[in-house]
Amino acid sequence: MGKMEVERKTTGWAARDPSGILSPYTYTLRETGPEDVHIRVICCGICHTDLHQTKNDLGMSNYPMVPGHEVVGEVVEVGSGVSKFTVGEIVGVGCLVGCCGGCSPCERDLEQYCPKKIWSYNDVYIDGQPTQGGFARATTVHQKFVVKIPEGMPVEQAAPLLCAGVTVYSPLSHFGLKRPGLRGGILGLGGVGHMGVKIAKAMGHHVTVISSSNKKKEEALNDLGADDYVIGSDQSKMNELADSLDYIIDTVPVHHALEPYLALLRLDGKLILMGVISNPLQFLSPMVMLGRKVITGSFIGSMKETEEMLEFCKEKGLSSMIEVVKMDYVNTAFERLEKNDVRYRFVVDVEGSKLEA
Repeated sequence: MGKMEVERKTTGWAARDPSGILSPYTYTLRETGPEDVHIRVICCGICHTDLHQTKNDLGMSNYPMVPGHEVVGEVVEVGSGVSKFTVGEIVGVGCLVGCCGGCSPCERDLEQYCPKKIWSYNDVYIDGQPTQGGFARATTVHQKFVVKIPEGMPVEQAAPLLCAGVTVYSPLSHFGLKRPGLRGGILGLGGVGHMGVKIAKAMGHHVTVISSSNKKKEEALNDLGADDYVIGSDQSKMNELADSLDYIIDTVPVHHALEPYLALLRLDGKLILMGVISNPLQFLSPMVMLGRKVITGSFIGSMKETEEMLEFCKEKGLSSMIEVVKMDYVNTAFERLEKNDVRYRFVVDVEGSKLEA
């Protein structure tokens, strides 16, 4: 099907101001163009980034804002030029819905690094229409930014993989860390961190969780399969771990010292930053120089990596640990997320929720 002749509206839950409080909001969807897929949303994960954006923590929020970028739904309409998807298929949409297509990153299928990338929400399409996210009945997305959910994978389990899962999978793949036998560290055990443990273990790594308290120790070792658990303030254990890790995936989204973790890396070890932090991080240069260590970053993942990651998770039988909630609980879920009171990802049952006021 091609361009819609009748204006199509949908209802989502939007933040109106930096309070971040969400409430029902009806708006017009973009028309289904030749390359677009119109999706009925089934569920959507809640990410820490949603909290940052709705509360304007990064100083760039536009309202009204419908958040949500871990979207799983059913295809209900496709444009005339769509070849990858058919009506009735279960698909996913992650953090991006557009890119320029002509820059160096885009030519290398790394659209997440495109300087003109278009976010799933709190952004605008090239025609000036605002993007809105997955806390809504429906969304319309260019086919390039839609992926098939593997057959048999539960939709609520698939949702967090579209951000948390690929965010971990991408650097492990890019930096050549998919091979077995490596020793890795996961710093911070939240939505991204818990998927880091699962994916790294499935790749055959010895995984140490580094956390700020013992609260999640039993879960990390018994439920997620981590091999070791260290509290960052336990200097004795940290000393024992020195010069032993091939990499650390740092998921902490608040300001923190880097030196204690650089000390854990062996020669050529990599500290991979993933937390969105607005304050500058610091380190002493000898901490890097004397072990030829690398401080680097990684940002979500490409569409190809997302597809690879989904197949990897299906093959290995991986799933995220989630708490499913209805939309009328979403503000409470955001409050709990801010307090780190979730194991380990909220997923909103959009299909089963009453969205209207």
